[in-house]
Amino acid sequence: MYLKKGSGAFHVCAYAERFDAPDPFVENVTVQFFHTCLVNEIDPAVGMAAVHVLERRGVTVQVPRAQTCCGQPAFNAGFMDDARKAARHTVDVLARTEGPIVVPSGSCGDMLIHQYDLLLHGDPVWERRGRDVAARTVEFSAFVASRPPTRAPAPIDATIAYHPSCHLLRGLGVKDQPLALLDSVPGVVRAEVADADECCGFGGLFSVKHPDISGRMLDRKLAAIERSGATRLVSCDLGCLLHLGGALHRRESPIQVQHLAQLLDEAGA
Repeated sequence: MYLKKGSGAFHVCAYAERFDAPDPFVENVTVQFFHTCLVNEIDPAVGMAAVHVLERRGVTVQVPRAQTCCGQPAFNAGFMDDARKAARHTVDVLARTEGPIVVPSGSCGDMLIHQYDLLLHGDPVWERRGRDVAARTVEFSAFVASRPPTRAPAPIDATIAYHPSCHLLRGLGVKDQPLALLDSVPGVVRAEVADADECCGFGGLFSVKHPDISGRMLDRKLAAIERSGATRLVSCDLGCLLHLGGALHRRESPIQVQHLAQLLDEAGA
């Protein structure tokens, strides 16, 4: 879902209404990869895995070199001028490119698709440019699910607990695509996680501002994952994975943590 202006107010619209999925049979598609700060600075292997998966689907991947933070941390902290500056820079960089903009994060994808419209509202030029960029932006799993693989995935013997991040599920309404991609890998069994749709407690700055509440939410989520019998934890947002993975490491848990792109890349999907 996303917010759209109407009669001076905001109302909710379906993500699918504004995103026309690429025709899966169109060849030689070129996409712009918006790698996100966490991927680029903390775990570049996620970005490389995403690129490999896209290329196996016949996609040419370009990475705009001038891209920086999308501005979400400043936006969430209430520093709107700083967030607006980052948004304008990002829009300026991406507006000079062509093709779909693929983001391996529901969180950053939601920022580009929905929140830029709020930040740039009132400036006719930047508002139009921001909406043009938003109309081209799609989260990684939603894009990949729209294009068939060029070869069958290799089997992976694993029981997977899937964590749907809040921005991906509730912000963008992307629910079925990651599950379909998991089910496409032979040998993968999806674990049943109690209250799977609940937040893990990360929420970006939420975990910093409210560590006690965040910690209790994290403990509840981890207990459900451990009870599920999962051998791996998969999500589409690195922020959630860092939060969950760090806690699993402190618990000396054997559960392996992966971004969906890494699992698909491992399977050669």
